[in-house]
Amino acid sequence: MTKTDMLYGDERLKTFINSLEPDTDPFLAELEKTALTAQIPIIRHEMISFLQLFLELKQPERILEIGTAVGFSALVMASFSAPECRITTIERDPERIARARENFSKSAQGNKITLIEGDAASVLHRLDKSFDLIFMDAAKGQYIHFLEDAKRLLAPGGVLISDNVLQEGDLLESRYLVERRNRTIYKRMREYLSALKQDPELVTSILPLADGVAVSVKRKEN
Repeated sequence: MTKTDMLYGDERLKTFINSLEPDTDPFLAELEKTALTAQIPIIRHEMISFLQLFLELKQPERILEIGTAVGFSALVMASFSAPECRITTIERDPERIARARENFSKSAQGNKITLIEGDAASVLHRLDKSFDLIFMDAAKGQYIHFLEDAKRLLAPGGVLISDNVLQEGDLLESRYLVERRNRTIYKRMREYLSALKQDPELVTSILPLADGVAVSVKRKEN
């Protein structure tokens, strides 16, 4: 089977699975449509379903999101989480911050979300409370730089979910087959996944879901 055949089969499978999903909340559906039209990256349908299942299982009270964009994923998590759950999300792009704040104000779930403006590396370093769930969905080349603070902020037994870790399949290729402009991200993402898997404080599984997701559980202290 050629790579093209594999990709085609994979797309057919995803289309079938996504066709089984119930209708999305009208506000989120419109927000998704607007973001895709503006070519703003948001989480994929497979990740939405995964987060819904995970939030139902984990029932986190405190969530930290690294990378708000226009607020779509924060609102998805707010919609699927318990009423007492609170979400802190970080974004540095002024235009996206403005859009996210507008979207939060329009949603009935927006009061569960606190947006912190600024560079994630600096913001993470200042935070001192713990979180039950951290959702990493920022600049992919920066994941490795966020890891130590993410581990520090993660409560024992808490979960770190890192999205888009397979880089549209680039991570499967030789470094020299990757476009030169993407090689730094390629190198750093490989370092990040290796760090997750080898860290004695974490138990990590890397899943070929959507564009790849790493799920890491922080070991509870003995």
